[in-house]
Amino acid sequence: MTDAVSRSHTATPITDIREERHEDVLALVERWLGVELDRASASYGNTGSTVGYLTDTGMWVRIQWRRTTRMNGQAWTGAECASVLTGVAKPRLRRSVRWQDDARDAVWRADEMTAVRSPVVSGNGSITHDPHLDDAWWAELKTSLDALAAHETDRVGMRQAHLTRRITEIFGRSVDTGVDEWRTAHADLHWGNLTAPDCHLLDWEDWGAAPRGYDAATLWGFSLGVPAVADRVRREFEHDLETRAGRISRLLFCANVLRAYARSGKSMPFTEPARQAADELIDVLREG
Repeated sequence: MTDAVSRSHTATPITDIREERHEDVLALVERWLGVELDRASASYGNTGSTVGYLTDTGMWVRIQWRRTTRMNGQAWTGAECASVLTGVAKPRLRRSVRWQDDARDAVWRADEMTAVRSPVVSGNGSITHDPHLDDAWWAELKTSLDALAAHETDRVGMRQAHLTRRITEIFGRSVDTGVDEWRTAHADLHWGNLTAPDCHLLDWEDWGAAPRGYDAATLWGFSLGVPAVADRVRREFEHDLETRAGRISRLLFCANVLRAYARSGKSMPFTEPARQAADELIDVLREG
């Protein structure tokens, strides 16, 4: 469903849904989807562009806005396209509504989906302590990623050109960055998009083709602050991470971390481990 709605002249362009009034948006969602949103269950995303609510029907509604000048077709349709995936532990999309809000200079969408009762492992995406996930959790994650990897798609989660540019920016031309194996990936697999004790993969905006092992490499990277968990990721996904594509994916994560540190000066729990891992990965990749 699509519609166009203009707000009153008192409205101003939105910048952060966490800080700005949007009750009129919630009222539209309730009317169009025929549900009542539980205001007390509000869960806001880290960027101020999303919020989710439990409903009186036991479902979950995720509301998102984008600036009209920054629409990205792939990200905007990610949840809809992901609805065809099978064998993946994820919320099931029921229906969506989209509309334009001229006064806020935004386009909104609301997706109604099955509710996931387990919380995310870490709200900020990385971990500083062991979440103590059981063997069944790891088995579910492996099953989901294997099923996802086998799905054919023309969506792109990571482009060769971007990968090469980012690694070269930090490490120069120290290694050949050409990827020899591509698989379908979630492409944003951090601890803020995984739930426990029941394993579900959330937020499907970015999924698409990526180097083999890309998801495992991302999760490994965001686990480096807890060596035991990073080692568990390496053991569970060794068949992907020890391939050439998997090593390049890990080097890309390290490059992103070191680039962020160089730009901000802010060290994270995984910054120094990423620097050390990068040196080892470059040596192995050079050996071929």
